[in-house]
Amino acid sequence: MPFDTFLPQVIAQYRQYKTYCERAAAQVADDVFFAVHGDFPLSVGVLMKHLAGNHASRWRDFLTADGEKASRARDDEFVHAGETRAQIMTAWDAAWDITLGSLESLGTDDLGATITIRGEPMTALEAIQRNLAHLAYHAGQVVLLARHFAGDGWQTLSVPVGGSEAFNQEMRAEHGDWSDRA
Repeated sequence: MPFDTFLPQVIAQYRQYKTYCERAAAQVADDVFFAVHGDFPLSVGVLMKHLAGNHASRWRDFLTADGEKASRARDDEFVHAGETRAQIMTAWDAAWDITLGSLESLGTDDLGATITIRGEPMTALEAIQRNLAHLAYHAGQVVLLARHFAGDGWQTLSVPVGGSEAFNQEMRAEHGDWSDRA
C-alpha cells in the first residue's frame, strides 16, 4: 500500500468502527443502555464513555502533547456515575470531533513523528495502529452487548447469517468474479 493512501484508509476504518458503535447502541433501549451482562461489569454506555475519554485524551494535541492528559480520569470511565445516555452521546460526539479532526489534519510526513503516551515514545503511525486496535476491541464489545440486549429486534451491522451468497453476488457484479484468481 502506498503511504499516501494510508491515512484515508485509516480514517475510513475509524469512521466504520464509530458507525458500528452508534448503530449498535441505537438498537438498545434507554433502560438497558447501562445494563451489564453476567459478570461482565461494563455496559454499552460505559464502554462508549471509556472510548470517548480515551479518544479525547489521545487525540487532543496529538503531535505535541502526551496522549494521557492530566485531566483524564480513566478509572471513572469504567463506572456509570449517573450520567444519562444523552450526556454520554454528547461526550462521544465531542471526542470523535477531536479524533477525526486530528486524523484529518495529519500528513504522510507526520506518521514518523515521535509522540508519547504515558511517557512511552512511539511513532505517530504506531500510536494510530495501537489506538485503532483499542477501538476495534471495544467496538466489538459494544456490538456484542447491544446484540444481546436488542434480542430478536437486532438488525445486523454487516452481512447477515444466511446472506453470504447474495452479498457475494453483489460483490461479483460490482468487482468481477474473483473466484478464478489465484
